[in-house]
Amino acid sequence: MSRPIWEAYALRYATVQRRRIENFIVHDSHDAATNMDYFVWFLKSGNETILVDTGFNKEAAALRKRNYLRCPIHSLRESGIPLEDLKDVIITHAHYDHAGNTGLLKNTRFHIQEREMTYATGPEMRHAFCRHAYDPHDICELVYANFEDRVGFHDGAYELRPGIEVHWVGGHTRGLQIVRVHTKRGWIVLTSDAAHYLENFINRSPFPIVTDVSDMLRGYELIQSLAESDKHVIAGHDPLTMNLYKRVGREDLEIVSLVDPL
Repeated sequence: MSRPIWEAYALRYATVQRRRIENFIVHDSHDAATNMDYFVWFLKSGNETILVDTGFNKEAAALRKRNYLRCPIHSLRESGIPLEDLKDVIITHAHYDHAGNTGLLKNTRFHIQEREMTYATGPEMRHAFCRHAYDPHDICELVYANFEDRVGFHDGAYELRPGIEVHWVGGHTRGLQIVRVHTKRGWIVLTSDAAHYLENFINRSPFPIVTDVSDMLRGYELIQSLAESDKHVIAGHDPLTMNLYKRVGREDLEIVSLVDPL
């Protein structure tokens, strides 16, 4: 049986300037300025849209000194996607920049690894290093959604729809998951924070925020095995994404089609 063909898009909603030394555990001495971009991703087939991650809001941007460009959820609506039609959202992990804004999606079921929620609500959060990238408000919103039977907990790999596979990788967090999507140009992989930058993946050079370096390194191998080629790997925060793929839709929303490389 043939698999459905999905369209895949990235929407940039924030950015921040960083130094290269902040992005790699192993780095050279030639430090330089760079940027980190923040995205949500959405997948379309027919009348159905699946959202991957929900971003953060203006208040979180001010608190963490990020350059906030637009609300990712309202931007989806402005791009023509009715929010009430978003029935399923994949939360790759519960860090503030991937799991905020869930309160804006009242009819949605959120899909997350069980071990991620266990970690984000467990004893490790007493440590400032572990909890730094989590926002307790966002975690509580997911708890409230669970009390409304709107959270799907998963243990390892699963197929959300034909042509959309989700795989646990861990590494960056206990329950980080990546998304494999069947498109007109073959299988692409949305790495989320399994590879913040393509360079993390290509050079096998882990990002410094990590709970298990071995899992992160094994995650690179899994990404390579799941993607059609290295050019089918979509890094989670790389500004290159906006230059490698074709802009679509309204210019002010900064959306690129991940199935139309330049």
